[in-house]
Formats: sequence, structure tokens, C-alpha cells
Amino acid sequence: MNSNKKARKKIKLFPIFNGLLFILVSLFILIPLWKVFVDSLDMQTTYGMRLWPKEFGLAGYKVIFTYESLYKPFLISCITTIAGTFLGLTLSTLGAYVLIQFEMPGRNLFSFLLLFTMIFNGGMVPSFLVMSKLGLLDTLWAVILPLGINVYNLVLMRNFFEGIPKGLFEAASIDGCSPMGTFFKIVLPLSKAALASIGLMFSVTFWNDYTNFKIYIQKSSLYNFQQKLRNLIMDGDTPNTTENISQNTMFSAAVIVAILPFMIIYPFCQKYFVKGVNIGAIKE
Repeated sequence: MNSNKKARKKIKLFPIFNGLLFILVSLFILIPLWKVFVDSLDMQTTYGMRLWPKEFGLAGYKVIFTYESLYKPFLISCITTIAGTFLGLTLSTLGAYVLIQFEMPGRNLFSFLLLFTMIFNGGMVPSFLVMSKLGLLDTLWAVILPLGINVYNLVLMRNFFEGIPKGLFEAASIDGCSPMGTFFKIVLPLSKAALASIGLMFSVTFWNDYTNFKIYIQKSSLYNFQQKLRNLIMDGDTPNTTENISQNTMFSAAVIVAILPFMIIYPFCQKYFVKGVNIGAIKE
């Protein structure tokens, strides 16, 4: 009897504790974001915390959207995000499809080599020397290629492919479908959730990339939106404006604009993302 009561108490307490924990974590995430959003709408904001704008205005966004020096960095961020996401999904899906070919010689060795790179890597200096020797410095390839292959995403995709019923592969083979035909006609159409979730991960990574641009890009004409935003905030590279607003309002508006694209995209990808985050978690 006592053991049954203890089990019941654990079942009741854990969801409550779990809910409170996630509420606390959500507040830690949302409160700073809310402060930045409020500051972006406050014409005379200070560095204190306010729940609502004291002097409401959209002048900060007007300045950012009309600041021509941000147009090209924004375009570069869009180009690298689209190209990098396409490259990342291509390499991840093809690599994952190769790794589920159980009859392929050396399959386990290739898997081990890929997983080894998740723990050990050459580091920043060797990577810079490689890019220098390849002549990729001050080119967008220097920031696209390093992030184009993500072993973690590749493993997630492989786990999802392994969950596809083997009978579909056998039926395709009997019908005379080639391995690549099976990949394009069966595997990819069944992997929309995985492609959406992993594609979103790649997109966020490329969009928020600052480190690689800082290391490999010296030309200011190739700065992306994040690096230009950093110069705007840290170096005081602010636009000249006749608007009566504080710099902090302008900086906060720039931060909101930087995260705005994925705030718009995420609701449309949410149903795929929820399905895709558990890819490969359940095996039959």
C-alpha cells in the first residue's frame, strides 16, 4: 500500500514540477526579449526595465528600414542563409541515405569518422589556414562551406531514414527503381517533417552567423547583417537622423529586425518542426 501511495505522489508531483520549470525557463527567455521589444517602441528609452513604452513611437524602425547601409548586409545574410540551407540539406540527406545502405563496405568506418568529428576538430587556427590555402578568404564560400555540413543534423536525418519501413525500399527495388530513384521518389517525399525541422536549424545557424564572418571576412562590403548590426551597436556606427530618439531605441529596433524573419517563418514551420524534433526517436 505504501509503495502505491509513493508512486501516485511521484506521478502527480512530476508534471507540476516539470511545468513550473519550463515556465521559469520561458520567463528567462521572454523577459529580455520583451525588454528589447519595449525599448524599440520607446522614443526616450533608458537602460532600466519597463513593461510598457513610456513614449510610444515607431521612429526606431523607420530609421533602421531607411538606413541604406543595412540593405546590402541584409541581402548578403539572405543569400548565405538560402545557399547554406540548400547545401546543408543536400549534404545531410545524401550522406544520411548513404549511411543507411547496410550492405555498403566500410559503412561503420564512415559513421565512426563522422561521429569522431563531433568530439574532436582541428580548431580555429587550422581552419583559418585551410581557408587561406584554398583561397576562400574574403569570399562568401568561406562562411557557407564550414557550416554546410553538420554531423548532428546528418545523424538525425539518418535516424529518420532508418525509420522508413524497409518494405518500401524492397518494393521499389523489385519495381526496377534505382537507388537514386528510390531516394527522390520515396525517401524525400516521406521526409518532409525532417527536412523542415533540419532546414530550419540550418537557416537559423546561417542567419545568426557572426563568428565565421569575423574570422574569414575582412572586406566591409561582404559583411552580413549580424556583423553590421554589431558595428552599429558596439562601434557607434549609427545613421544620421533628425528623429528625436535615443540610440538605445535604435539599437533595440535593429535587434528586433534581425530576429523578425524567423519570427514570421516559424509559425508556418511549427507543425513540421514538432514532428521533426523527435525524428528517429521511435523504432518499430
